[in-house]
Amino acid sequence: MIEASERIRIDAPVGRVFAFMDDPENHVTVTPSLAEVRNVERLDEGGKRLDHTFRMAGVSLDGELVEVGREPNERMLFEMRGSLSGEIELAFAPADAGTELTYTGRYEVPGGVLAAVARPFVRRYNERELTTTLANVKARLETEDEG
Repeated sequence: MIEASERIRIDAPVGRVFAFMDDPENHVTVTPSLAEVRNVERLDEGGKRLDHTFRMAGVSLDGELVEVGREPNERMLFEMRGSLSGEIELAFAPADAGTELTYTGRYEVPGGVLAAVARPFVRRYNERELTTTLANVKARLETEDEG
């Protein structure tokens, strides 16, 4: 399993950052490799289940994302199923009148020997993806405040 985790401080209240990240359509606008979300379904516990398509290196990877843990304004935990499997965890904490958002991805790399060779490349790719995604969230929320 590969784990990548990044954090960023955003000049916006925790509730606003949580609400932004709680909308799957917003993820498409801030996550470079996320091409589409569809069939979004609200779960009884307040979370969501949805289908998604990631595009990496010209390849489309379809799957399902199910929110399996949720603490409003604190944490969201998603299980990824399909072409990519693993977990995505978002953690929200107050920080200097703003929010510290931590995004952690834990991914299985299928393929035995090929997975062992690909692991360093996949790790770097995921770290860049998380860094870019968080910078996009920050820019989006802080720009909205200015406008």
